[in-house]
Amino acid sequence: MSTAVLSIGSNLGDRLAHLQLVLDELGPAVTACSSVYVTAPWGGVEQVDFLNAVLLVSDAGTDCWGWLRRGQQLEARAHRERVQHWGPRSLDVDVLDCDGLHSDDPRLLLPHPRAHERAFVLLPWLEVDPAAVLTGRGPVADLLAALPAGERAGVHRSDDQRLVRA
Repeated sequence: MSTAVLSIGSNLGDRLAHLQLVLDELGPAVTACSSVYVTAPWGGVEQVDFLNAVLLVSDAGTDCWGWLRRGQQLEARAHRERVQHWGPRSLDVDVLDCDGLHSDDPRLLLPHPRAHERAFVLLPWLEVDPAAVLTGRGPVADLLAALPAGERAGVHRSDDQRLVRA
């Protein structure tokens, strides 16, 4: 049984529909889904706000590489184009952690090398798993508390946008 933590985000097109696509396609593999969060863009590129969420997933037939492939297939279905580093995107699916494994392969870095720096990852992750631990970094609650106030201030739970499980 492989378990993973996925971060999903969108700031182009129908942002909520792109996130919903991931939830729908992963179906019963999704064991928990956070609220939708509105997030200021990260990385210094001028663009509109993102919608973000975190999914906990588990599937006997999917390993860490399989979660990466499934995420990339969903990005392709949402017409993701990799034009600008940290730029706008229709869908971004990141594998944050998978089975507590470490990977230095540049195609699948585990745990995600910047997850501990991003409130838009840590806040929704903490919502779905209050005891979460980022492999090699420590408790997610401690990582979130250690972030600068400005980083945390750019992430807000959306009360009017929700992902719906089928």
